[in-house]
Amino acid sequence: MVEMDWPSSLNEYEKLVIRMNTPRVVIDNAVCPNATLVTVDSARRHGILLEAVQVLTDLNLSIKKAYISSDVRWFMDVFHVTDQNGNKLTDESVIRYIEQSMGSIHCGRTNGNNGLTALELTGTDRVGLLSEVFAVLADLQCNIVEAKVWTHNGRIASLIYVKDCDSGCPIEDSQKLDQIEARLRNVLKGDNDIRSAKTSVSMAVTHTERRLHQMMFADRDYEWKPILKPSDDCPIVTVQNWIERGYSVVNVQCKDRSKLLFDIVCTMTDMEYVVFHATINTAGDRAYLEFYIRHTDGTPISSEPERQRVIQCLQASIERRASEGVRLELSAEDRQGLLADVTRTFRENGLNVTRADISTQREMAVNEFYVTDAVGNTADPKLIEAVRQKIGLSNLKVKELPMICHKNVESEEQPVGVGGAVLLSLGSLVRRNLYNLGWIRSYS
Repeated sequence: MVEMDWPSSLNEYEKLVIRMNTPRVVIDNAVCPNATLVTVDSARRHGILLEAVQVLTDLNLSIKKAYISSDVRWFMDVFHVTDQNGNKLTDESVIRYIEQSMGSIHCGRTNGNNGLTALELTGTDRVGLLSEVFAVLADLQCNIVEAKVWTHNGRIASLIYVKDCDSGCPIEDSQKLDQIEARLRNVLKGDNDIRSAKTSVSMAVTHTERRLHQMMFADRDYEWKPILKPSDDCPIVTVQNWIERGYSVVNVQCKDRSKLLFDIVCTMTDMEYVVFHATINTAGDRAYLEFYIRHTDGTPISSEPERQRVIQCLQASIERRASEGVRLELSAEDRQGLLADVTRTFRENGLNVTRADISTQREMAVNEFYVTDAVGNTADPKLIEAVRQKIGLSNLKVKELPMICHKNVESEEQPVGVGGAVLLSLGSLVRRNLYNLGWIRSYS
């Protein structure tokens, strides 16, 4: 637990206010044999659950189980977490970081890129679009430092952090920024996206993945006709109202993966819903999540169209990060135009980028691309090998799709079923959570 150093100028009342609004964090490796327990309790405010989950997911930790309970103005979260290998957290620096970060979430958190210009792009996805975007930026002397690209339902959202190639500084000249926006907008428009293509420039510090969710939500990607394939493992989302208690109960069942809880809570928060109680469980490669929610004004979901919209939006939040295609990792000495050249090679060989994570570490470009063929199917291995030959076998490597570690965590209850979404009584839910928190001896 983090101890506070009080400024001498604070009186006892001011210290009390700070204590009440500062989350209390306890990290325990003794209670559960297969996971580290991270317990957070604090005064409740809108968005604090998302910020707590964000701390864990930014460290690429797996949340195997979670219990969330909010009572009037106070909330408590218990997360069962492991590293990506399914082990408990033993690195003291990681534990200290969690304690310090969780203890400061009452102030709000960002992890944006200081000293860089952020370019936000949304529009209709097509083969070669990313190549054209990077070519424009290279031509305008913009050095891409970091970028993330998501595609979903035929839409694309990208957040690209750049600086001026010559000066190495953020791009602040208004004429150049206008030129960048205009040329990128023309690329995004293509032949048929005149109305929905959008570009913007920002110097604000923001959480990149949170912002991508907001951009796709604003683009209403959940309303576009989905591109379905026979093998799609679509998430199952059901929503029912519990009128007597004034809650809407959301059940989600889907394939487990990294950052799943963050994606769902992010969308709920941006839709102005508050999670009062929740239980999250994983079993094998499946995740089972149940949320008791209300609007920020305290009311449940009020109509069938709203219920359907919640289902659509939550399904979209889960699917956006789904990585289709072959994962390629590029590691090469960074240079101007590198991304334009690599993605042009993808385009010329009929490969479409469905997701990208681009970063620069010192003088090296460390990039990850998910690629399919032009119609969204798995790319021919011979085609992938031909692309590697052109870019450099040592620079571009084929990696397996990320694997979720399924090391079992002991569970006191069976996963909540969602086909039919049986409503549990609030009393039962709260008692069960209190039992799991160790506050009572039995919830039966």
